[in-house]
Amino acid sequence: MDSPQEDKAAASVAAEQLPGLTKRHGTHYLNEQRRITLAEVDRAGFSWFHVRVCLVAGVGFFTDAYDIFAINIAAVMLGYVYGHGQKLSENQDLGIKVATPVGTIFGQLLFGWLADVYGRKRMYGIEMMLIIVASFGQALSGQAHAANIFGVLVVWRFIMGIGIGGDYPLSSVIPSEFASTRIRGRMIIAVGANQGWGQLAAALTSFIIVSAYKSPVIADDPTVLAHVDTMWRLLIGLGCVPGAIALYFRLTIPETPRFTMDVERNVRQASQDVENFLSSGSYQVDPDAAVDRVRAPKATRRDFVRFFSKKENLVPLIGMCYSWFAIDVAFYGLGLNTSIILQAIGFGTPSAQFTGTEAVFENLKNISIGNMVIAASGLIPGVWTAFFLVDIWGRKPIQLLGFTMLTILYLIMGFAYKQLTATSSARKAFVFLYCLTNYFSNFGPNSTVSVFPGESFPTRYRSTAFGIAAASGKLGAVVAQVGFGKLVNIGGPNAFVPHLLEIFAFFMLTGIFSTLVLKEGKQLTLEELSNEEQDAFIDGKSVVSGFLDVCTSAKREVQNESKMFARSMG
Repeated sequence: MDSPQEDKAAASVAAEQLPGLTKRHGTHYLNEQRRITLAEVDRAGFSWFHVRVCLVAGVGFFTDAYDIFAINIAAVMLGYVYGHGQKLSENQDLGIKVATPVGTIFGQLLFGWLADVYGRKRMYGIEMMLIIVASFGQALSGQAHAANIFGVLVVWRFIMGIGIGGDYPLSSVIPSEFASTRIRGRMIIAVGANQGWGQLAAALTSFIIVSAYKSPVIADDPTVLAHVDTMWRLLIGLGCVPGAIALYFRLTIPETPRFTMDVERNVRQASQDVENFLSSGSYQVDPDAAVDRVRAPKATRRDFVRFFSKKENLVPLIGMCYSWFAIDVAFYGLGLNTSIILQAIGFGTPSAQFTGTEAVFENLKNISIGNMVIAASGLIPGVWTAFFLVDIWGRKPIQLLGFTMLTILYLIMGFAYKQLTATSSARKAFVFLYCLTNYFSNFGPNSTVSVFPGESFPTRYRSTAFGIAAASGKLGAVVAQVGFGKLVNIGGPNAFVPHLLEIFAFFMLTGIFSTLVLKEGKQLTLEELSNEEQDAFIDGKSVVSGFLDVCTSAKREVQNESKMFARSMG
């Protein structure tokens, strides 16, 4: 049996043979390795990998917008088939439109938290499966003695909303954590820009379906309109196609290096991932590789309360939440009711010469065209203007400009509503102003509200905070939709529309003040925006370094005893 002195001598030899590793795996080295790895991501040039991330994430926003805004047109079709007097009641219209935003609130909060706990990669794709299944479910919904079709649609649209809600934090945080600092704002907005394309695609798909069914619809029994029943099912069901195409790519996207490093606490794997995707655009994980975990700040309830109880963290989060709430009050209040607005001002209303099924066809065609015009002339140009300027002007100036212009536009449209809808030429001016509101929504807060939470806060809370801010926005959408549905007909059909526009102007004004408390993130790294000390982020040693420190300690003890023995012999 070896003596204690021999054991210590062996440990001394082991430590002498591993001096480089002891230094290599120490706390200072791991912090330095983390810093270098993050710098590689922040300074990386634009590559095909960045394009792939934007495309995969963007398809989600495209599908989200298609599914949300297709109901705007489908509701009119449903009214012709299942509504009393070929029109949905207020509660029916409200139910099928508000179900998705309500589900979205739950999805944003749930998936935002899950993505911080289990990882972005593990959650990515699950939300798209919910959207695909729910889209099919809506298209196959039917009426029966024991099941009302509107009740069935509300359930399916709520489930779809959960999936859409889950897509918000994931499809924004993933591009943010992969992006280099100089293009991060553009990557997040490029993903969100697909909402405009999705809204346009919903209107275009509706126009194609309506045009294709022109003869059958005109030949239909006006009391049944069986082909209109087919049309809305096609319009809603086709929404799952882009999601199904993107599902595989979502399931195979790599975990973000920041999550691997800061939450999974595996600095070595994160460094390897960055090297792989920057050099080849791919990644690989060796399941048999040793995992060298470090001691870094860990997400706990106590730590969450501690972090967000600080004024410098809580105030910006409140500002993000309210800014998102304010813009969604107006954006969804009008966006989900575009068909009502167009009918209220008489834009595209069928001529009196059309009656019966011909009037049905002309109305659906005109509503589809009106939605296409609004999306193409306002939403899409606005978001791409924001895309080009967000990393030049900054997020805060664009959001302030948007809220200011929207306040002015809604005031004009509200207080001059009667004059702007009195004649045919005046109605065209109203539509122009309506398109401008869409332009400055997207060249403004509707684009930037997702950038602020997507690049703020530490990695361990970024997705959760994004989910909280996004859920606040969808709460605004629910408030607007319920308020619009209950108030719009006060005093007569659509008589309250001008006052609703004035209310929207008030919310835009308050959005200016909530923007002022936000921190500009242009050309700053995610770590600089996290409000946490980064120089000693890793505050302990890895498992490997812990073993090596035992060897070093044993070596020092042997050396001290050797000196004491030499002195006693001397």
